[in-house]
Parts: sequence; C-alpha cells; structure tokens
Amino acid sequence: MEAAKGSWCVCELLRFFYSLFFPGLIVCGILCVYLAIALWGIRLLLRKKKRSMSASKNGKSQTVIAFFHPYCNAGGGGERVLWCALRTLQNKYPEAVYVIYTGDINVNGPQILEGAFRRFNIRLIHPVQFVFLRKRYLVEDSYYPRFTLLGQSLGSIFLGWEALMQCVPDVYIDSMGYAFTLPLFKYLGGCRVGSYVHYPTISTDMLSVVKNQTAAFNNASFITRNPFLSKVKLIYYYLFASIYGLVGSCSDVVMVNSSWTLNHILSLWKVGNRTNIVYPPCDVQTFLDIPLHEKKTVPGHLLVSVGQFRPEKNHPLQIRAFAKLLSRKVPESPSLKLVLIGGCRNKDDDLRVNQLRKLCEDLKVQDDVEFKINIPFDELKKYLSEATIGLHTMWNEHFGIGVVECMAAGTVILAHNSGGPKLDIVVPHEGEVTGFLAESEEDYAEAMAQILSLSAEERLRIRRHARASVSRFSDQEFEVAFLLSVEKLFE
Repeated sequence: MEAAKGSWCVCELLRFFYSLFFPGLIVCGILCVYLAIALWGIRLLLRKKKRSMSASKNGKSQTVIAFFHPYCNAGGGGERVLWCALRTLQNKYPEAVYVIYTGDINVNGPQILEGAFRRFNIRLIHPVQFVFLRKRYLVEDSYYPRFTLLGQSLGSIFLGWEALMQCVPDVYIDSMGYAFTLPLFKYLGGCRVGSYVHYPTISTDMLSVVKNQTAAFNNASFITRNPFLSKVKLIYYYLFASIYGLVGSCSDVVMVNSSWTLNHILSLWKVGNRTNIVYPPCDVQTFLDIPLHEKKTVPGHLLVSVGQFRPEKNHPLQIRAFAKLLSRKVPESPSLKLVLIGGCRNKDDDLRVNQLRKLCEDLKVQDDVEFKINIPFDELKKYLSEATIGLHTMWNEHFGIGVVECMAAGTVILAHNSGGPKLDIVVPHEGEVTGFLAESEEDYAEAMAQILSLSAEERLRIRRHARASVSRFSDQEFEVAFLLSVEKLFE
C-alpha cells in the first residue's frame, strides 16, 4: 500500500512538472525576445555614438582605432608591443584617431607617453587619446582570492563596458589578453576586433598541473593534497577553458607572440585561419653598439635578470640558485653579484620585492644581490653591457623579451627549459650554441658555474651566435608581420 502511494506521488510530481514545461518555455522565449530587443537597442545606441566619434572637425569620417591595455604605463614587454603597434599603425594610417583604454588614473597622458620614451625609447609621431578607466581593480588578481581566473574575466567585461561607454571605436584591439571583452565590442559595439595574445588565460599546461596535483603559484598546496578539491578545480578549469575558447573565437584577427602560445590558442580558440605568429618587437638594434668582448668596467662577474616582479617570473628560484652558486665559490675566484631588474605595477609587486629582499637576508646573500625597480632604459642598457650572464626562470614563459634583450646585449643567457625560450629563442644558430637552459635550482647553479668556467673566447663565440640569431625579433620584423596580420581589420 505504501509503495503504491509513493508511486502515485511520483507520478503526480511528474505531471506537475510537465504542466509547467510549456508555460516555462513560453516565459523563457518571451524573456529571450526582450533581452534580444534590449541588446539590439544598446547596439543601435552605440552605433550612433560611434558615428559621432568618427566625425572629424572638417566633417569627414575618421577611423577610430582603440587598444585595450589597462596597464599601459607598466614597463614590461607587453607594453613595448603596445607602443610599437601604435607607432606602426600611425605610420601606415596617419589620418586615423588613436585611443588607449587604460586604468592608470594616477598619471596623465603626457606622462604616459614620456614614460614610454624613457623606458622603451619609443616616441609616437601622432597624438593619442587616453580613456581613463576607474574600475581597473576589477581585473586585479588580489581582488579574487578564489576563482581568480573567472573573477578577473568577469571583471574585464565590466571594465570593457566602462571603456565602450566612453568611446566606441571602429577597430578594437585587445593587447593584454582580456578575451572576454571581444564579444562585447564586436556584437554590441559593432567593431572589427583583433587580439594580440601574450599568454593564454588558461592553457593545457595549467590543466595538467591541476590534473597531476602539482603544487604551483596558481595551484595551492591544500588543493593538491585533496583529491576531491583537485577534481572540482579540474572541472572548473575545463568549463572555463570551453568558455574562453568561445569568446576568443570572436576575434577577427588573432596574433600570438610565440610557437608555445600558438599551440595553446589553436587548441582552445580553434581559429587557425585567423591566427598568426607575430614575434614581439625587441629593441635589438639599440643593443648592437655594446661591444661583445668581456666586460672590464666592473670587477668580477655580474649576473642580471630582466623581468617584471610578478609571481610567475619565479625570482626566488634565481636567488636560491645564486646562493647555491656562492656556496660553491672558492675564495680566490672573481666576485659575483646578482642584479634583479624589473617593473612594479602595484602594491602587490612592491610587497613581492620586499619578500625577495627578506629571502636574500635569510640566505645571507643580501650584500651580493641588488634590486633595480622601474629603471630608465639607459640604466638597463648599462647593466646589460656589464653583465656576463642573463638570467630567466619563468616556467612556460610565453615569449621572453628580456631573454632576447640579454642575448642582443651580449650576455650569455641562461633561461628556463620551457615555453618561448626553449621553442623560439635559445635555439641553435647555424649549428652553434646560443645560450643555456635549465629547470631546477640545482640545474641553474650548475649551469651558471659552467658558464663562468668557460674561457673568455668560448663565451665570446656564444655571444656572437646569440646576437646574430635574434635579428628576427627586431622592431622592423614586428612591423612587417603586424601590418600583414591586422590589414583584414581595415578592409
């Protein structure tokens, strides 16, 4: 009797849900229609706004080209790509109006332009309009202690909306990797959209780190120790990767900075017919006047690292490996000094530098390590001209402009055995060695000792081949490849 009663209840429940199916379907349909009408209304409003933006003083229509780069005043390789891309387009399309969406509200436009000249030796020939965004905190990783990728990506949509409300361009180029802004500008703003991808927001390597329960800066140890949490995070990563691929595929033109990035973007975005490698512009020419002979201006040997003070750059590995090298050093050998050169974008980066200073004290190498923060280009060049070894320790660095600059300046590069340095940069030239690769702390210490044990003539041979190999990463090569890629946006 109880079983029959239970069966009757289940049947009644099913009938109830079935009776709601068609009304629910109708309600969903009506809501979708209203949403479509609202979005279409917003699109018409933005198109009207765009036409008013494109009108010049003499009444003729001008193409408005906008770059989305919330950290345009930072001093990293991504910012050098931005300024070189702007200079290239201004030479090709001098009549266009150029706009940069930035969150650097603590400085003004002239200060940003002056900073680009001071750090990268780049001076634009035509004016640039800056649209200052006040919601940049929405894309700060510190704002999202959990679900950081999702939080930053959703935050970029709101930041993109703020940008779109202030200026509706004809051509929109995301030059920082905020792929979730692409559908916003394409479908609501009616823009032709392009993207320059330095580093995929998520990659198959990140999936493998979680899958293999490997601890990393973006995979906390309490997750790696818990199989259930690892499974949940893996599902979250797979879902996020699917959405990331969907929004990325909206791009009309896709440029990637290396073979490593290309492989991941092809796997995720699946737009091979619109994707090209455009190596980032490295100021190779500026370093060619540095003599390749052994540096005599400083006693001993200088080891230099060039890279922003971000967690993925793994500066602690450099310091630990250097400390291990010093522990093996015999008293009568030449003195050694490590100089860490990089940019700090915010308070988190400043805190990271303080933690690195503390690590130096803990390892008792504080007298042998120097930090140079946000230094001008001339000072960077001076350090590279005096260095014997150039250090790089980021796992799966997407490209590595700092690596190229070190090689062009004549240092013997020691980079991480992964990503762009392994696939594109530190590769044999005419069958000759151009540098060294390492992975672990022990590997780096041994490689540094090996480089220092080489004769001056042997190091000179490596320097010559390294410098000859990096000409393919020059500003001129970038300009040609960049224009070939973006010309579809101007047809």
